[in-house]
Amino acid sequence: MTGYERLQKAINFQEADRIPLDFCGTNVTAFSKYAYEAAMQYRNLAIKHDNCTIDPIQQIITPSLEVIDYLNIDTHRIGARRIMNYEEKLIEEENYFSIMDHYACEWRMKKKGDLYFNQHNYPLYDFETLNNALNDFSIYDIESFRHVLEKDINSQMIHAGERGIVLDRNCAGLTEVSLRLRGYDKWFMDTVLDPVAIERLLDLLADHKIAYWEILVDIIKQKGIEDKVLVASEADDLGTQTSLLLDPDTLRRMVIPKQARIFKYIKSQLPDSKIFFHTDGAIKSIIPDLLEAGIDILNPIQYSAADMDLATLKKLYGKDMVFWGGGIDTQEILNKGTEQEVRDEVKKNIDILAPGGGFVFSTVHNIQADVPPQNFWAMWETIMEFGKY
Repeated sequence: MTGYERLQKAINFQEADRIPLDFCGTNVTAFSKYAYEAAMQYRNLAIKHDNCTIDPIQQIITPSLEVIDYLNIDTHRIGARRIMNYEEKLIEEENYFSIMDHYACEWRMKKKGDLYFNQHNYPLYDFETLNNALNDFSIYDIESFRHVLEKDINSQMIHAGERGIVLDRNCAGLTEVSLRLRGYDKWFMDTVLDPVAIERLLDLLADHKIAYWEILVDIIKQKGIEDKVLVASEADDLGTQTSLLLDPDTLRRMVIPKQARIFKYIKSQLPDSKIFFHTDGAIKSIIPDLLEAGIDILNPIQYSAADMDLATLKKLYGKDMVFWGGGIDTQEILNKGTEQEVRDEVKKNIDILAPGGGFVFSTVHNIQADVPPQNFWAMWETIMEFGKY
């Protein structure tokens, strides 16, 4: 069975020969450069990869084709790089690297001590009100990067093979980007003091995302491969470890309708594709709202967060929503546990999530830099052994 066939069955709630596996299908189900290199060296495998151009901020990579085949990965990402002219924008200073993203946010990574880039400025922070800030604010024209997208997609398609294609987003979620623009403290105050301006900003970002999807879908259709696209991936972090980012009614009023507009556009253009939506945290109370908004697949299933018990979620939503993730916790188990604890956790979660299909194995968010190589291989070996139907 091919990766395409395996993924197609899983997202349609059918059991294939084994659970589909994803370590590089989106930029939230990916591999840290440092963990990847350590894992490959541990088994004397070639460590060639794309050198973080997919997302330099997170320092994630796409493995080499040889490694993708070796690991039996079933997914293939097609989409924009987070910073599309990354090589031109990277600046090296004496003690750190600096890069400006497309939204005028500067990110810095120290040469010693940092594993990722950290945000250094907030472009709309110094304005007295968000409404005033938006009067002088415009988002970059995604159309100006069409030629870059076409070039990247041509390159990405070469290695698609028989894996299931995932179309991936161009930027972080609506709340995430707006937080990075306004600054966290002022953004949260604005949701109370100036909610109209917050919604105005979210609408601008939703329009921006739809413009990206218009171009991406157009390129895919020109290449005649839209029927090979199984999944379209979007995201927005709406939860914390213990609660939602905002109270449920505020999210239902201000944020989720904007996301629904994006999902509706994607579905209108790719009616046979499933909508993948990533949100971390304790988000159980709004899962019905997300389903109503149009999602088909939820990721990463952060079961270490409050009220996110896997068995309960599978019982409640296992017939309506695909679980993409939840394979193993990356905060305490994959990175800090023993090899046996890793094996036990993977097997337990497979037993909960796999029956009846509707499950794609991935870690809870990316495989982070602190994951020991022996733990990665313990996870992978357990998937290969117990992931068969």
